[in-house]
Amino acid sequence: MLDLILRQARLPDRQGPLDIGIEADRVAAIAPQISAEARTEMDVAGRLVSPPFTDPHFHMDATLSLGTPRLNVSGTLLEGIALWGELKPLLTPEAVMERALRYCDLAVSQGLLSIRSHVDVCDDNLTAVEALVEVRKIVAPYIDLQLVAFPQDGLYRSATAEANLLRALDMGVDVVGGIPHFERTMEDGARSVVRLCEIAAERGLMVDLHCDESDDPMSRHVETLAAETTRLGLGGRVTASHVTAMHSYDNYYASKLIPLIAESGMNIIPNPLINITLQGRSDTYPRRRGLTRVPELRAAGVNVSFGQDCTMDPWYSLGSGDMLDVAHMGIHAVPMTSREAMDWAFTSVTVNGARTMGLPDPTIREGGPANMVVLQAHDPIEAVRLRATRLAVIKHGKIISRTEPRIVRLTLPDRPETLDPADYAPTAQDQ
Repeated sequence: MLDLILRQARLPDRQGPLDIGIEADRVAAIAPQISAEARTEMDVAGRLVSPPFTDPHFHMDATLSLGTPRLNVSGTLLEGIALWGELKPLLTPEAVMERALRYCDLAVSQGLLSIRSHVDVCDDNLTAVEALVEVRKIVAPYIDLQLVAFPQDGLYRSATAEANLLRALDMGVDVVGGIPHFERTMEDGARSVVRLCEIAAERGLMVDLHCDESDDPMSRHVETLAAETTRLGLGGRVTASHVTAMHSYDNYYASKLIPLIAESGMNIIPNPLINITLQGRSDTYPRRRGLTRVPELRAAGVNVSFGQDCTMDPWYSLGSGDMLDVAHMGIHAVPMTSREAMDWAFTSVTVNGARTMGLPDPTIREGGPANMVVLQAHDPIEAVRLRATRLAVIKHGKIISRTEPRIVRLTLPDRPETLDPADYAPTAQDQ
């Protein structure tokens, strides 16, 4: 007797239809037909069953705070940072927790079960740190929440940032963060990279730095980060987030830099929704798109995973916790429209993000974790195209969220009365 069987499922590699049998919190069997009985069965009817979505870059301390104390009128990164500085003194642990837990509910409904959130430590009270450490405990049964000690105002630019960062790590924050391009000088930025990597090495922690989130072609801290990653042997424990300045580097320098990144073994996180919105603001035309060099990094073997970054906060007034929306924007903004690249965009918000966060392989396989999402789509490309409805979200072998299929009911003469958007896709022969 199994606990749950998903009947007639398709996997992201297009295998299927297959039955997926779950016992306790593990996948017990995957086969064309499982004859065993189960306490619960779900007829997937040829739809896609994928690993849960992963967001390796988010700011949960600011989420859902849009309009408090005011709106970002210019829409720029720097006004967003200034606005966050106005909001910080108004924060209470209760308010941060309330917003974060509401966001986590939304995330679960979207099949987003792993989140890495930066939390600002440039507040001597560490209000947001205290709140999100508690949130992490509350959501632990259903969301893997990692916290990054993030000195938003600069490790050296803010007088107490380093001491606060170390205090946050002592409180149990998981990852060392930083923002070298926001230091007062390039030299201070480079020094901050070295210091932060050394702190991580001493404590056996991961590193995730906001790195070169700028249109400035001379902002080159990712080069220092790659060098320190190699020097200290940190490898895949290191991540550079954003790296938008790479879109402005000349091609010769990029051709030198990308192999150094690959050699180090570090990860890269572009954030398509926010990068395409915040960057290029000072351009007239031609206007830069703001995303880093995703195809070139992929070709070099670098692990790249898309992040969401913000939802309804001082930097971004939109967002819905939907990593398929992130992948959809990435496809358009890079752009990358080959079928292989679109498949990869789906992988970037599932498997690649888990790798960035140092989590176990989430691939659906016999003996693997019984964490998955049933999508109203037949394959990954269709899931991204439709931003497919999450029909069921499964964590530790239990269904923790269900959504009714999106079905359109027509009243046109001599036409079908209902349609499923997922049925309007190319046939297997067309693909």
